[in-house]
Amino acid sequence: MSSGNRGDALCFFINGNKVTENHADPETMLLSFLREKLRLTGTKYGCGGGGCGACTVMVSRYQPATKTIIHYSANACLLPLCQLHGAAVTTVEGIGSTKTRIHPVQERIAKAHGSQCGFCTPGMVMSMYTLLRNTPQPCMDDITQALAGNLCRCTGYRPIVDGCRTFCQETNCCKANGAGDCCLDGEKNTEGEPKQETNCSQANGAGDCCLNAEKDTDEPEQEKPRLFDKDEFVQLDPTQELIFPPELILMAEARNPQTLTFHGERMTCVFPASLEELVQLKSSNPKAPLLMGNTNIGPDIKFKGVVHPLIISPTSVMELYEVTQTPQGVWLGAGCSLSEVRSLLEKLRPQFPEEKTELFTALIQQLGNLGSQQIRNVATLGGNIMSAYPNSDLNPVLAAGNCKLSVISSGGRQEIPLHQDFFVSFGKTALKPEDIVLSIFIPFSRKGEFVRAFRQAPRKESSFATVTTGMRVFFSEGSRVVQDVSIYFGGMGSTTVSAAKTCAALIKRPWDDEVLGQAYDVLLDELALPPSTPGGKVEFRRSLTLSFLFKFNLEILQKLREMNVITDQLPEKIQPLPREIQSSLQEFQHVPKDQNNQDPVGRPIMHRSAISQATGEAVYCDDIPRTDGELFLALVTSSRAHAKITGMDMSEALQLPGVFNVITAKDIPGKKVREMFGYEEELLAETEVSCIGQMLCAVVADTRVHARQGAAAVKISYEDLPDPVFTTEEAIEKSSFFEPRRMIQIGNVTETFKSVDNIHEGEVRLGAQEHFYMETQSMLVVPVGEETEFNAFVSTQWPTLIQDAIAETLGIPSNRVTCHVKRVGGAFGGKVTKTSILACITSVAAWKTNRAVRCVLERGEDMLITGARHPVLGKYKVGFMNDGRIMAADIQYYANAGNTVDESVLVVEKILLHMDNAYNIPNLRGRGAACRTNLPSNTAFRGFGVPQSIMVAENMVNDVAAVLGRPADQIRETNMYKGVSLTHYKFEFSPENLLRCWEECKTKSDYSNRRQAVDQFNQQSCWKKRGMSIIPIKYGIAFSEGFLNQAGALVHIYKDGSVLVTHGGAEIGQGIHTKMQQVASRELHIPLSKIHISETSTNTVPNTCPSAASFGTDANGMAVKDACQTLYQRLEPVRQKNPEGSWESWVQAAFFEKISLSATGFYKGLDLYMDWDKMEGQPYSYYTFGVCCCEVELDCLTGDFRTLRTDIVVDIGRSVNPSVDIGQIEGAFMQGLGLYTLEELKFSPSGLLYTRGPSQYKIPAVCDVPLRFNVYLLSDSHNPNAIYSSKGIGEPVLSLGSSVFFAIKDAVAAARSESGLTGPFPLDSPATAERACLACASPFTQKIEADKPGSFKPWALNI
Repeated sequence: MSSGNRGDALCFFINGNKVTENHADPETMLLSFLREKLRLTGTKYGCGGGGCGACTVMVSRYQPATKTIIHYSANACLLPLCQLHGAAVTTVEGIGSTKTRIHPVQERIAKAHGSQCGFCTPGMVMSMYTLLRNTPQPCMDDITQALAGNLCRCTGYRPIVDGCRTFCQETNCCKANGAGDCCLDGEKNTEGEPKQETNCSQANGAGDCCLNAEKDTDEPEQEKPRLFDKDEFVQLDPTQELIFPPELILMAEARNPQTLTFHGERMTCVFPASLEELVQLKSSNPKAPLLMGNTNIGPDIKFKGVVHPLIISPTSVMELYEVTQTPQGVWLGAGCSLSEVRSLLEKLRPQFPEEKTELFTALIQQLGNLGSQQIRNVATLGGNIMSAYPNSDLNPVLAAGNCKLSVISSGGRQEIPLHQDFFVSFGKTALKPEDIVLSIFIPFSRKGEFVRAFRQAPRKESSFATVTTGMRVFFSEGSRVVQDVSIYFGGMGSTTVSAAKTCAALIKRPWDDEVLGQAYDVLLDELALPPSTPGGKVEFRRSLTLSFLFKFNLEILQKLREMNVITDQLPEKIQPLPREIQSSLQEFQHVPKDQNNQDPVGRPIMHRSAISQATGEAVYCDDIPRTDGELFLALVTSSRAHAKITGMDMSEALQLPGVFNVITAKDIPGKKVREMFGYEEELLAETEVSCIGQMLCAVVADTRVHARQGAAAVKISYEDLPDPVFTTEEAIEKSSFFEPRRMIQIGNVTETFKSVDNIHEGEVRLGAQEHFYMETQSMLVVPVGEETEFNAFVSTQWPTLIQDAIAETLGIPSNRVTCHVKRVGGAFGGKVTKTSILACITSVAAWKTNRAVRCVLERGEDMLITGARHPVLGKYKVGFMNDGRIMAADIQYYANAGNTVDESVLVVEKILLHMDNAYNIPNLRGRGAACRTNLPSNTAFRGFGVPQSIMVAENMVNDVAAVLGRPADQIRETNMYKGVSLTHYKFEFSPENLLRCWEECKTKSDYSNRRQAVDQFNQQSCWKKRGMSIIPIKYGIAFSEGFLNQAGALVHIYKDGSVLVTHGGAEIGQGIHTKMQQVASRELHIPLSKIHISETSTNTVPNTCPSAASFGTDANGMAVKDACQTLYQRLEPVRQKNPEGSWESWVQAAFFEKISLSATGFYKGLDLYMDWDKMEGQPYSYYTFGVCCCEVELDCLTGDFRTLRTDIVVDIGRSVNPSVDIGQIEGAFMQGLGLYTLEELKFSPSGLLYTRGPSQYKIPAVCDVPLRFNVYLLSDSHNPNAIYSSKGIGEPVLSLGSSVFFAIKDAVAAARSESGLTGPFPLDSPATAERACLACASPFTQKIEADKPGSFKPWALNI
């Protein structure tokens, strides 16, 4: 070991450049080193825990033993810098840039429209790039696996997959769609599905279908427009990639491993050079953890504050990587990464008869689902076993398979079996602290021995399992009598558990229905979970143990049949759900034939920043370089939900290194509160807290790390107050509401109920939804240094609000504050109100210290503090006739608003204004209330109450259909608006395009034929069911508060003819800058290349309105158009003098003639209003209509599902930019799919948010994209109320994600009918696997008795 505290030099390469670091801190991750030390900001911080993929880089290493170079993707946020000795790292900047050349991966993702806000794009690029370095001609399966660990909240993934698909070998044939079928194959068809032609490769924008080979080219028919042309792409040339640095090869070949030691502020990390040294180190420091992949220790240090004075990293100990084959099986080194283990097993499997590799196959299957590619590339087999997670995927299989460990310590080597005594308790094993796992023995299976693994997780990929299992059974030859059996479960206790009693009930008995029937009962008793078990889902978890044993039973019966041991008629074998993503259609209209070729309006123009987003050059708020003396701010938040603050002790924090100051409410020179609806929200709480996560004070320090350590050291003392309110029911009971409550009605509901044929009452709940924008809340406030001027660089949707808020807080005029927004890495409504409060706190710190102050929230903090979509309880009473006509409905909505009013009253209003959805209900009454609770305040979220409102309306219609025993689509059609109609707030509109969308969606989706095929499938399949649904939407566009519909613009023409456009809209990924460029191009009659948009700022366009309500293009487009028309008219005299002149010559002439080349534009907006006393108004400018048809396949035993196909038809008038609009449609739909089927925020009984990051909170990933995802823009639609006859599209389609929910509900109904259950049944949103499985009421779920609510303290609240 090195002497003293000097530490060794770290040597590695980044993007081909040598980096020597003499003071590598073991706590420094590669991500912060790249961003803060090297200013390589293309690699993004998204979550800090390896769960989102935004920080993906490629690591390359030379293997002297095989003389090969390996490349693997990894999460830079979990990669300790000191582990990179001898490695070459490639970041997004290293593969291409706009200054040199862009890489084909960067080009294709950008030009296929796979980048919207762009924050996730560098990570996507690097995952794909790494795949291509290893597999230059990948298949679709390779691509979806490579992207499984990368999250995107904007695009819906389809365009990313389509861009990457162009690298596929077989991309010219339809087989590229992963379906395995070519159009030329004729009538071949998959079971239970009607034949559909849209498998065709034309669908992916990739070109021609195989069927077109013989087509007569004389046909005049115009080719359908495509979103991109793959023939324009640069070809991939593997010879052009960065070479591996020869110096590192020489370093590795020298083979003189040295012990390396690195010292940090709080930790030391030692890299022993030999096994002997490792054993010696561990025996003298038994508490020092072994660090390999850092996927366990890293998150513990970061999120739990664990400090290890010494860490031992044995990455140079060769014995940990050895693989040895014996006649009994194979020994795998404990240091092998999970990816290497999978690859090794896949290579070994074909070398042996199938009967010997049963365990190999089960492990390969589990390794395919465990974590993401980035995690599997660094996490090790030994580390995974020793973590001893209760829901481990591998440990149950290894234990069931009779595996064993080779362990070494100073006392010598020993072999330890992996069985029930090995896993002692949570995170603990039977090994002693000084023991080191050297290798793991994976035995060959015997003839007659079968091993299976099953898992169920909240999301199909990159998700910890809810329950996981390994099962093994052995029969002697020709017999069905069980000789040996072993069953282990994960997720059924604090550790991996053995179902020993169940095994005892099976052993020495024949494998038949009678014995298995008894085994289910034994298993149920054996693995009982208390109702308050951590993780919750107790009924579901218990039912999964039975379902998995049943699935194992079916597999074994199949095997016994194949071996001719039994001849019985067998139940169906449950096939896995389909998973191949197929080609999709995106249909839109050509521009008119007489449109000028230079006019970009109506064409699928790429997002203006897509290339720079794909190269990592796009600058986001936290990418702005640090200024001299800049400080970082970290927040201190409340740990109590309802309490008095009795003390704040900052003394310890102020003594820590780097801590500069602590900001409290007393430091605020101006207003200490923000006001809304007559309620006040404190910037920093002084005397009392009303939720966990409320901001109390802030610590400013010289670095992020020091600020966070300082914040953790602030001590707050509390005195709890009685009776906190958390749930909607508690709020109703205590009349805890924010006023005003709202009511609206039309007709006479009470009287109508007396005359209808049927009355039904029901209710449905919708859970909250986290925004999960990829870029967390970020801001930088810089004092100019004179006259109390401040520049605020903020990631926000509403720069003017930030300007006003900071000015009020500091007690200075607004003209001293300039807010700049370059671009925002996603927002969805979540970067308005809370962002203004955070900016105010940051500005106070800048004011007090007279230094630039930066605040960037950690993902967990962001989720804790900033609120979510409102959870809603909807109760309804509906009166209807036997023919399906709904005559009256009375609906009550309760939204859980949280601890402050925020925009909750406005959300409730919009819920009531959309309660009719697409249905003409003559007698309708709605009441809405925002419930005041002690949870973090909920806020605006894309859709602003409409997704909740639609859900209640559609659930009510579904119930009517269920009561009448009629198909739900018929009830929908019967009640839809027809002819010129009045809404319940007396607004007249024509539903013609709504009905066109409905008919076109039914036609495009082949609804009636596929509906029959679904029914046929369900008759033939017992344990898997399909469901279909078709849902309409009528979405009001614009702000009902008329003043918010105005917009301004400023356009400059410079002397060289270049144009700078500024407008009031913020670029949040929705493509508003791209569309504004298109508007300016059309109005000025110049190409897009001459027009630039730099940023949105309050010193160029003042008094702007928020980029929200799907109204950004409508308002700002008109303002830009106004300014450009003014300028174009000013140039008219110059043009007349020189009609043949160029644009540049006209501009020059205008300058010399003293014609102003700068103009402001303004759009007043419509005077919209809603009079709640009269219950009437015109709150919207127009409606965007859409219809979505979805088909799902559901595994009734686990609740897992796949969306097989989605067809969406949307009326967006004449699209300004079809690629941007289709991107918005797909992204909104996927966000809706998350809301209604996947995403769950969980709160503890004391009001603490459990789900504070991507490891606990699951948004849709690539695995959740509909396997066929078709989008059609309604043709020949016009809208006189918006620019160029277009319509707003950002929000409406999110509500259509409910079609997946109702398709699941349809499949559940089919499953319930097998148990004789018919009629309406409750299914709350989201329809998670847990809810869907329990609602199916299979024989297994019916065995489990639910604990009575109130008889125990639940693990999580139902808010």
